Parts: sequence; C-alpha cells; structure tokens
Amino acid sequence: MTSISKNTDPNTVEGLLGRLEQLNDIGVALSRERDITSLLEYILLAAKGITRADGGTIYSKVVGANSLRFEILRTDSLNIAMGGSASQPINFPDLPLVNANGEANDSLVAAYAAIHRVTVNIEDAYSEPNFDFSGTRKFDQNTGYRSQSFLTVPMCNQDGDVIGVLQLLNAQKPDSTEVTTFSKADQQLVESLASQAAIALSNRLLMKQLEDLFESFIDMINMAIDEKSPYTGGHCQRVPALTMMLAEATAQHQDGPLAGFSMTEMDRYELKIAGLLHDCGKITTPVHVVDKGTKLQTLFDRIALVDTRFEVLKRDAEIEALRRQLALRPCADEAAERASMVELYNQLGKLDDERSFLRTANSGGEFMSDAAVARVHHIGSHYQWRNPDGLPTNFLSADEVDNLSIRKGTLTLAERDTINYHIVATIKMLEKLPWPKHLQNVPEFAGGHHERMDGKGYPKGLTREQMSVQARIMGIADIFEALTASDRPYKLGMKLSQAIRIMVKMKEDGHIDPDLFDVFIQQGIYLRYAQQFVDPNQIDEVPLAHHG
Repeated sequence: MTSISKNTDPNTVEGLLGRLEQLNDIGVALSRERDITSLLEYILLAAKGITRADGGTIYSKVVGANSLRFEILRTDSLNIAMGGSASQPINFPDLPLVNANGEANDSLVAAYAAIHRVTVNIEDAYSEPNFDFSGTRKFDQNTGYRSQSFLTVPMCNQDGDVIGVLQLLNAQKPDSTEVTTFSKADQQLVESLASQAAIALSNRLLMKQLEDLFESFIDMINMAIDEKSPYTGGHCQRVPALTMMLAEATAQHQDGPLAGFSMTEMDRYELKIAGLLHDCGKITTPVHVVDKGTKLQTLFDRIALVDTRFEVLKRDAEIEALRRQLALRPCADEAAERASMVELYNQLGKLDDERSFLRTANSGGEFMSDAAVARVHHIGSHYQWRNPDGLPTNFLSADEVDNLSIRKGTLTLAERDTINYHIVATIKMLEKLPWPKHLQNVPEFAGGHHERMDGKGYPKGLTREQMSVQARIMGIADIFEALTASDRPYKLGMKLSQAIRIMVKMKEDGHIDPDLFDVFIQQGIYLRYAQQFVDPNQIDEVPLAHHG
C-alpha cells in the first residue's frame, strides 16, 4: 500500500504544493485500483497521510441495511491495523443509523455524518457535548490512549447517496507527534479526497455489480445445462476449478519451456470466465444425445422393445412346439413330444443368450470386437418377428443394428458430430458478445479445449503453436475431468492410475501439451484435484516414475 511521506505542512508553499501534488497522485491511484478492499485501504492511508492523522477508520454503508460497517481501522501509535491487508479482521458490530425508537442515531458521530451528509470536525472528543464518545473513553482507558481531534467526512456517490464514511483521529503537528486539531485546509482536502474516493469506489462497486451480474448469467446458463442433463452440470464447475489449479501451478513453474508464462489478476479472471463458459454451447445439444447412456437410447432405451421382440419369438417358438404336439394327436408319440419340447427349450435358451448379448452390447464400453459386431448383424437379420401389421420383419431395424454395432461408447458418428458441434456453438455464442479488453481472449480460451497439439482436433484443427497456453491448459483439464467423472450415464469414473495412463498415451500421440502435462504430474495437480472432486475409491497409487 502506497504511503504518504511528502511535506504536507499547509503553512509553507512547499507543503501546500506537496498536498496538491499528493491529491492529484491519489486521484490517479484511485482510478487504477480494481480491488475494493485495497481501494478502501488506500483511501484511508491517503487521508491519514495528507492530514498527518495518527488513526482513522473507513466505514461502508451496508446495502439493504440501515447501518455502517467497519471496513479498515488503523492507529499508528498503538500499532493497531485491522481489516484490509492486515491479518487481523474487524469484529466490531455495525453502527446503526437508527436507534431502538426508529429515530436517527445522531449520538454517534459517524452515523450523524452519514445521516445528514455533513462533515463533522471536532477539536476534542472529551469536551464535545453533542455526541456520545463513551466507547471512545472506554477504549482510551483500556489502552492508555488519548483520543482528541476527530474529522468525520461522508463519502457520497454521483447521486448524492452515502456509500461510506471516512473518519480520521488525532491530527499531528508537522514533524511532531503532538496532537492538534484538523485545520480548515485539512477538512477541505479530505472532503475533496472523499469526493474523489466516493466516485472511484462507486464506479468500482458498479463494475463489481456488473461482474456479479455477468457471472450470475453464466451460472444461469450452466444451470440450464444442468437442468437439461444432470450429467453435465458438475462438469461445468469442475473443469474451471482444475483449469485454475493447473494455470496457477504453471505460472509458478519457473523452469523449462513454460518459464515465461505468468498471470495477472485480470488474466486469472479472464481464464476463470473462459472456464465457466467452455461448454455453454451444450445448451443447444439435444438432451437425448447428451444423456445417451446406452446405444439404443433416444427418448427412452429401446432395448425394452428388443426385449419384447424376444418374448414374441419365445412365444412363437412355444406355440409352434405345441402345434407340433397337437399334430401328433390322437396317436400319442411320447418320444416325439419330448423331442419337440427339448427343441423348444434349446431355442428358448438360445434366444435368452442372444438377448443377454444384446443387453451387454447396448451398455457400451471401451471397445467392441469384429466378432461381436458380426453377431449383432446376424441377430438382426437371422431372426424374424411379425410386426404390428402382421408382416414378417427383421428382428432389428437398420438403425438399431447401427447403434448396437458402435465400437466404443454409446454414440453413433452422427450423434458424436452432434455432441462435437457444442464447441462450434460455444465459439459462435462467445464471439457474438462485445467483450471488454480484459476479456477479449475468452472465446479463444474456451473454444480451444478440443483441439490437439498435432492439429487433428476440432473444430479448427489448430496446432500447438496456434493455441494459447490457456487453451492448452483447458484441454488437459477437460480430458482429465471427463476420465475421472463418476456422474456420466455411460461409464464409471476411472481410477487415477488408469486416467493417467490414458493421458500419458495422449501426450505421446500429440493429443495434449507435453510440457503442461509434465507440470500437471510433477506438481501433483491431478492428486490435489482428485482429493477435492473425485470419489475416494478412485484414488490409487500413480507410478510417477513413468511420467517424467
């Protein structure tokens, strides 16, 4: 925090010019500060500096409440520093602006200044008849301090609304610790400072409100995706968290090819927003594709229809056996009837086996063999059943055969294209927004997490050199979250060792950034993330020696 150390004696020309110069410097600094707490602290320290005050307090007007809240408190001679950058928080209760009778709380000087929007300049609190300084006297008794002069100035925004109060304590004579009163010049300077500070603070609060509103819109989009599918909402929260973990570790990593990567607070905020929006395009993806937990699932799992057809086949087989038995009447042939029933039971067993196979195939998995695919095609055309129109029909439709023959996972190529389109939609949506300068890279960061280092990714086929470090970081975060997530409809969450083995192969195949993946492993980011977001049963030993 900037300190005020120039000559501020108003009785000299040098001092007067020094004060004006400081006031100008303060105005410039106020316009640059983005953090509200740091801004409040700077306001207080600046006011103390130009008035040579020993102590001071900044209060903020509590939004939605009729009270003032302690924000920053400093008393130099007692080494008291509370709130702001100090390690000790302020636990004092808020100052009410109305008393128990609902009347204006004019007995407290800070409340009075806020209520009436006037500056209060007190020479000596102990002889002041209009305000209650009993708390001040008690403080002095406990500390041996002597609170004397007070300067209390309301901070009003452009609309004239009080947003805070600046209170200074015990002005000191130049080059001395002797306490004196706050002069008229002191008061005018602090009022000018309070006016500048109120505008800067009001602008920053407005920016914060807009940022909060913007993030609320992002949360609303993610909530909409979550409501569409419970399998993606967690992803929209976990990927940003892992992205920031890896980004922070990379920024702190001062060795190797990534030694030059760093992030400011603005950079962090930009990456955070990109992470939160990286899958916003999924709001356009049909829910039955997002939630497709089995190969035959659309609006419902069509394996139930296949089950029904098997029951029809079994019924037909049983009817045919009974017909053959009846054909043997009236001359009963026990051996022929027994043979007919044996044939029926074999046929029913075969149908049950075929049904069990299709159920297994429908669940999806990492790989489906050529033999399994051939068996699906055989079942689809070999068995016939009568459809609702009474016509003999192949047991499986062409669409059902295509779905059940999916080699990996549960999505057809067309459905995978539909899923993949979400990143195109994400980029289109984000590029339509009028991003401010400090967020202009959000579309690139968010839109690159499905690209590959070798240029074989999508949607643009970018290579490593064409991508920002942030986009490459997000790509690793997206993959690791997907591998370890336990809330997908089509798979269980992987053990850490299995997920890392797959990502090692991805590194070797040019899928993910090798340098970032080394940081991911060497800095233990995978484990820190897992301890927060992964089922403990998935956390196992990872042989790090193989990942260097």
